[in-house]
Amino acid sequence: MRRAYQTDLSDEEWEIIEPHLPAPKASGRPRVHALREILDAVFYVLKSGGAWR
Repeated sequence: MRRAYQTDLSDEEWEIIEPHLPAPKASGRPRVHALREILDAVFYVLKSGGAWR
């Protein structure tokens, strides 16, 4: 389990955003990271001002 951050999406926010994201494809390689975790990471970097590499 990872540490929760202040910038993480709440369940209510995720319910609003999730329907607008692409569903996983039936074929091909499965996703390694959940889209919610990716968005949480993006929001963290935006909030903290961390540099993109």
